Amino acid sequence: MSTKEKQSEDLLVEEETVKQNEIVLFNDDVNSFDHVIDTLMYACDHTPEQAEQCSIIVHYKGKCTVKTGPYDDLKPRCSKLLEAGLSAEIV
Repeated sequence: MSTKEKQSEDLLVEEETVKQNEIVLFNDDVNSFDHVIDTLMYACDHTPEQAEQCSIIVHYKGKCTVKTGPYDDLKPRCSKLLEAGLSAEIV
């Protein structure tokens, strides 16, 4: 095995061990579309289009992954969603 192949193999193993967590947003009968959209833009740095698409998916499917990444990045974002009255969790 060449040095380049070994480095490539090591990189693949390293990528597999980095766990990507997700914030899942759940539908409710309380919050308006505008509130959900505004909150996603604020808490998850979504564009208006991303936030609108996620709100529609949540409405029709019951839930939607709104952000992925390392847990330490997602925890404060999920807290902002919860503080705004939305129903979300990190999985």
